[in-house]
Amino acid sequence: MQQPPVIEIRDLHKSYGSLEVLKGVSLTARRGEVVSMIGSSGSGKSTLLRCANLLEDSQQGDILFKGEAVHWRGTGMHRRPGDAKQVLRIRTNLSMVFQQFNLWSHMTILQNVMEAPLTVLGRDRAEVEEKARAYLAKVGIGDKADAWPAQLSGGQQQRAAIARGLCMEPEALLFDEPTSALDPELEQEVVKVIKDLANEGRTMILVTHDMRLAADVSDTVVFLHQGLVEEMGPPADVFGAPKSERLKQFLSATQTA
Repeated sequence: MQQPPVIEIRDLHKSYGSLEVLKGVSLTARRGEVVSMIGSSGSGKSTLLRCANLLEDSQQGDILFKGEAVHWRGTGMHRRPGDAKQVLRIRTNLSMVFQQFNLWSHMTILQNVMEAPLTVLGRDRAEVEEKARAYLAKVGIGDKADAWPAQLSGGQQQRAAIARGLCMEPEALLFDEPTSALDPELEQEVVKVIKDLANEGRTMILVTHDMRLAADVSDTVVFLHQGLVEEMGPPADVFGAPKSERLKQFLSATQTA
């Protein structure tokens, strides 16, 4: 019997007051699958990612984690997750890597990576430190364990943020524009790490402006436009044979940018 998807979103709606950002979006990420979301600013990509991780409340639709549906109480603008323990369990299994790194400036890089497994999961310190050092080495900054975030380049800080996400040993990694705050040279450092993770068969959902990265690592590419899925499919189809006029325009604009 096939395992349920790690993340499944069905007909999700999200509004901020009168502004409807998501208008009924469905998305699935199976184990070992890389799903990339592309689209212009304001299309709802980052909002969808934050709803998947329960950082934002949605007003309608279902979110399932490994086949388990999120429990809600209330309806519409008053809808909230109804089970705090379930929220914590889901969040600890979905590591989010943000655009702006979000490292704690008063902690060393090693302490940043160790913090969540120690405080949230209650793991053994010696075991966590060993894993944290291994993940820092994996992303190519093992020699920066005792440095402070301010001493690292943007690319190194983003790789530290990825190591922090990996140290939770999550079911899936969620990346929200992980390279957009970096200059092109530093961007390539982070792209390499993401490609390596994809090659390992990790489950990932990636919001990105980097079409080459989406084409290289994705099993499925989702093009969002004005809060709806305009088109989705394998990279070869989405980038090589786009069907919708809007996607054709978007790809044409990114190629000339």
